Amino acid sequence: MKSIAFFIFPGFELLDFAAVTVFEMANVLSGARLYQLTMLSQAGGAIASSAGPVVETRAAADAPCPLDTVLVFGAVGSLPTGAAAVDMVRRACMAARRAGSICTGAELLAATGLLDGCRVTTHWARADELQRRFPRLKVAPEAIYVRDGKYWSSAGMTACIDLALAMVEQDHGAELVLQIARQMVIYHRRASSHSQFSTLLELAPRSDPIQKALAYARAHLRRQLSVDELAGVANLSRRQFTRRFRDETGQSPAKAVESLRLESAREMLENTRHTLDYIAREAGFAQVEQMRRAFLRVCGTPPQSLRRAA
Repeated sequence: MKSIAFFIFPGFELLDFAAVTVFEMANVLSGARLYQLTMLSQAGGAIASSAGPVVETRAAADAPCPLDTVLVFGAVGSLPTGAAAVDMVRRACMAARRAGSICTGAELLAATGLLDGCRVTTHWARADELQRRFPRLKVAPEAIYVRDGKYWSSAGMTACIDLALAMVEQDHGAELVLQIARQMVIYHRRASSHSQFSTLLELAPRSDPIQKALAYARAHLRRQLSVDELAGVANLSRRQFTRRFRDETGQSPAKAVESLRLESAREMLENTRHTLDYIAREAGFAQVEQMRRAFLRVCGTPPQSLRRAA
């Protein structure tokens, strides 16, 4: 049995507890006590989340030994940066086999100095600040989660689920992780290098016709998807559609479709073993070279490099 400690502080983000559920489900679905889960804080007692609900914790000095894994929760506001909190986290992480942070918990873990020279990630809105405060880090602002040696870090909010699933997979294999993902009704398990950003979310169309056209495009990427075809789906004239599309998304239809193609191709590169020819065809690129040029122009790296990273 592996002992996992979660360090929480006043104002912690309640959604980070989704990571706890992943380890809980590992116990439930395996029929064995694979993980012992402990909530820790500096002095112990009740700790209030940013949303209000309170969690009972044990004092860090009473943590079960030895700790296999230490995870530092993030917070909506600022995490403690005093010497006592930093030293507590440093000692626990140094003694553990594996340590990591969720969301802005990376800021506290970075303050220990243990992440110096490491590649890390955090919530996209705090990535620049993390890099500024801790210049020795190698911050990957788009990654869902990152592993560098024994140290792990995740992006914000639901990314803690991806991090926890990856840890369980490291411990007990992919079959158990698939069972957990199904039990938790996870639509799509994201690879570590998967972007924190969603094309459809970023485009954020306001009206039903434009939403309908984008949903159609996402479901039919193998088609040519001309402006006339998309305008027909939206039941608008070509001129009306083009104007409304740009007003609502800030992009032309062609640019948005390319972004959807790149997102689809990237998901297949990271999560499947399909050939580049197959991926290019399924994502709607005329040929592999067209896909390669699009990746270089938008992502600054060829598709082969993304596959190797994944």
